[in-house]
Amino acid sequence: MTDIVMPRLTDSMEEGTVIAWLKEDGDEIAIGDELVEIETDKASMVYEADAAGTLKIIVGPETTLPIGTPIATVGEAGGSDTGGGAGAGEDSPGRPRSARPGVPGEPSPAPAATAVELTGDGRGAVGGSGGTPGENDSASAESFDSRPPESSTGPPLSTTGERVKASPLARRIALDRGVDLGSLRGSGPGGRIIRVDVERAPVAGRTRETAAVEGGRGEIETVALTRTQQTIARRMSESKATVPHFVLRTEVDMRRAVAVREAFKAEPGAEDLAVPSYNDFVLKAAARALELHPRANGAYEDGTFRLYSRINIGIAVATEGALIVPVISDADRRDLHGIAAESRRLAERVRSGEITPPELSGGTFTVSNLGMFGVSGFDAVINPGQAGILAVGGIADRPVVENDELVPGKLMELSLSCDHRILYGADGALFLATIKAGLEEPGLLA
Repeated sequence: MTDIVMPRLTDSMEEGTVIAWLKEDGDEIAIGDELVEIETDKASMVYEADAAGTLKIIVGPETTLPIGTPIATVGEAGGSDTGGGAGAGEDSPGRPRSARPGVPGEPSPAPAATAVELTGDGRGAVGGSGGTPGENDSASAESFDSRPPESSTGPPLSTTGERVKASPLARRIALDRGVDLGSLRGSGPGGRIIRVDVERAPVAGRTRETAAVEGGRGEIETVALTRTQQTIARRMSESKATVPHFVLRTEVDMRRAVAVREAFKAEPGAEDLAVPSYNDFVLKAAARALELHPRANGAYEDGTFRLYSRINIGIAVATEGALIVPVISDADRRDLHGIAAESRRLAERVRSGEITPPELSGGTFTVSNLGMFGVSGFDAVINPGQAGILAVGGIADRPVVENDELVPGKLMELSLSCDHRILYGADGALFLATIKAGLEEPGLLA
């Protein structure tokens, strides 16, 4: 008999939630069978069996437990496949379906599973610890109904009782909203129903509690936070409470960058290339600056400076109700077109809900851009585990002084939030000046 324990699926995971068992108690399982869906601080993942035998489930859906806590056992197989081997995490016989790329300078990454749909933020924004283990760890070893939650507490997957091909997150959202999955057409691979399909469907009933209150405020809806939103709230509060920030600002004249971008767009065959956006220029300039100022590509932790050998830049992407930070790995080794292609690819995967934990992990610095929303400038909150974050405003037509004359300029505000424990004033100023120089002379970014 081998214990299956709550695995560590991301480097920042401290606890996980069993969303649904994909096998029933007493089933004979084989190696590679999809076993259980687990929600971490970043994503919802399917965990596969790495051993064969009879499954004995210990805890039910919606149970949150610290990593390493038993959630099931696997006994001798009833004549089916045999096998075993070490578990992928915490002596578990389960195994993930993909692995996070390692980041030199960081602890060895935890094994990661394939995210079936995104429900969490990248490491920068919401990754890390801070949870309160054991909130719902009262599960006992008693047997219980291991069927997916729709069988007991919500609408069935299909009103006809047919099994529907849908991602676990889509099933959960459908359960919350009272949506019949059997009435939907999936837009995912092979017709699989994914999150966006459910979110577009008519909602059968309200899922939010509504309460009338006095005081002239009218009715107030009390909206429960998703796990991702809870993690964002906790991590941002942790950052503001424990990381001593200071903020530096500068303005960048983007006239030359604008001209270079227009030249890219005018190149023959440009329609087949990923023409860099202005944010891609910023990412490349930041990567170059991180290379020249390694302290900015690190973090303060437990009285030490942790300097990362790889330059992986997170790009904050706003989605409905959440903030996702996919990571461009080795940004310093990519040219402008390479960064443009990768940022587009990641943004599309965020929008389609197909982003995976490895694509959200390992960030060493973050860039947040709100210029496309008409924001001229803002200060961003540092992601724990990083030394700083760069906030980017929009480009505005404003006059500048050149050779003692006023001429038309295109100015963009940058704001650098610094962790004062690792970046001091001069360090931050030099780092920001390097970014500014790269943007004002794009030839430095080649």
